[in-house]
Amino acid sequence: MLFKQLIDAYEIIDSSRADGERVADYLKMIRPSAQIKVYPLVGPKGSTDMLKVMIPGVIGKSKGGSAPTIGLLGRLGGLGARPERIGYVSDGDGALVAIALAAKLLSMQNKGDFLDGDVMISTHICPDAPTAPHKPVPFMGSPVEMSQVNTEELSPELDAVLSVDTTKGNRIMNARGFAISPTVKEGYILRTSEDLLDIMQITTGKLPRVFALTQQDITPYGNDLFHINSILQPATATKAPVVGVAVTTETVVPGCATGASHMEDLDEAARFMLETAKAFGKGTLKFYDEDEFSRIQSLYGSMNHFQTLGASQK
Repeated sequence: MLFKQLIDAYEIIDSSRADGERVADYLKMIRPSAQIKVYPLVGPKGSTDMLKVMIPGVIGKSKGGSAPTIGLLGRLGGLGARPERIGYVSDGDGALVAIALAAKLLSMQNKGDFLDGDVMISTHICPDAPTAPHKPVPFMGSPVEMSQVNTEELSPELDAVLSVDTTKGNRIMNARGFAISPTVKEGYILRTSEDLLDIMQITTGKLPRVFALTQQDITPYGNDLFHINSILQPATATKAPVVGVAVTTETVVPGCATGASHMEDLDEAARFMLETAKAFGKGTLKFYDEDEFSRIQSLYGSMNHFQTLGASQK
């Protein structure tokens, strides 16, 4: 369970004074030797604090080993929409899950439980992000560009990525909890990983839920196409397979709504991501079928152009 970590992290980031250093101090209280980086990222509408936590594995690449590395990314525009809205907003759930995962993994190491592969956790901390028009409900905006966040959060060391994001402002996901996306890799929407479906039904005790993706959802922001939200934006900037972990609701909930987060749903999403990280580092879980991906590329060629802004934008 990650309820303790979620509640502790929530108390820190539900504040008009929330920043990356406060989160880093919390994580270092758990494990003083934690590898944490905090630094400002300045964009066209202000700045945010990038937070990156490296959890080394027993046989991870950081120690010269061969175990694969997974990235756990907390996607969001901001934790708050001050002064328009007072308090923590629904859009902050991606960051909250990422921070709680970092806290849990560090606590596990204190207790002698180490994963095989490296885990790289990243999000950003912004208590006063702008809002943005979007249908059917307003989005949370961001003080920085999505491309800036992608550049900071993604690296060549990553062999797979889970991107967790509040995804409540739509009418295609109609249940409380979380849903996962099919695997996205280099412009292709691939079949949903059976291994991830297995872990999802084990951690939730329910049938797995998969949300629909459209082609425009996996293209970069800035091309004037509709996107369900930013959950698959990491897939535009990496060769690694990416799966979205969408925190969902039965009704349409704006990202800028306060009082709209549900700890039990965040705990389910976080436990799913933690178990995925364990299995991926051990080499017992695959995000996609390598042979089938090679086959589809040989038949239909590269789809890398969907990771760009398109021909008219060049």
